[in-house]
Amino acid sequence: MAASVGTTPGGTTPAGMTPAGTTPESEKDTEFQEHEKILCPDFLSVAQITEMLAEDVDGVQQKLEKFLNFRSLQTCLKEASLLDYYVSGFLWARGMDFSIIQYSKFMTLLDMLLHNLRTLHMSLEDSIKWLREVMAEIGPSHSQKNEEWNIFDVKQANAIVDYLKISLFQHYKLYEFLFFSAREEIVIGTEQVIEVVKPAGHPFPNPLEEGISFDIYSTFIEPPPILDMEMKGLNQEQGPEESQPEADTSETDPFVGFTIEDIKLVLGQVTDDILISIQDNPKTTAQP
Repeated sequence: MAASVGTTPGGTTPAGMTPAGTTPESEKDTEFQEHEKILCPDFLSVAQITEMLAEDVDGVQQKLEKFLNFRSLQTCLKEASLLDYYVSGFLWARGMDFSIIQYSKFMTLLDMLLHNLRTLHMSLEDSIKWLREVMAEIGPSHSQKNEEWNIFDVKQANAIVDYLKISLFQHYKLYEFLFFSAREEIVIGTEQVIEVVKPAGHPFPNPLEEGISFDIYSTFIEPPPILDMEMKGLNQEQGPEESQPEADTSETDPFVGFTIEDIKLVLGQVTDDILISIQDNPKTTAQP
């Protein structure tokens, strides 16, 4: 009995046993099928990768934002960080001049590393071990019979490992914090109650840009009116002594209740009476 081993995103899983007596072609087909399961399903389709290869940096970001269905980039730190992670990886792969299948496997590798961290809670050491097992399957191999299955050559495999060191592994604690630490919700807006303007005939202050309610204005800002009862009470507290001089003054004033025209009329009548009495009486001369 011969056994073949294939690496899956969760680790190394033994494949089905190959019965003795099978032909080399059937054994090769079985190994090829197991090898095809590595880093599957693809994170991005061939059509999506082709679309992004025709875009610039901003276009790549917009395409990935659409493919990943990120809708809260302006307010969600998690979505913004993940988008930056994938965009940076794709642009780095473009600089390596990968083929379409290499793009597909590399982007799937990036996604599976985050998947292991997010869902399986893999530590940094476990992620590095998992990467080593996967690269052993899709990278260069010393076995000549698997040479045609190698997706990346030695130079490319080393470059991928170096990139993951500075992109994901170097900031592994930050990604753990991103997925597992609760963050306070940042208040980016607030609600204010604004009273509408009342009709023109309604006793209400004119609308202001920073207006306040009438209840607050009348209670804390507007000075209280002085009522007639308060004035009467004040006069009573002053006592009759203080109000007596005013009463005396009003009694001694003979012109209270008369207007200027009334006074002129009375003076005119008195003058006429004096003149008439003088004309009726004869003139008297003083005796020496």
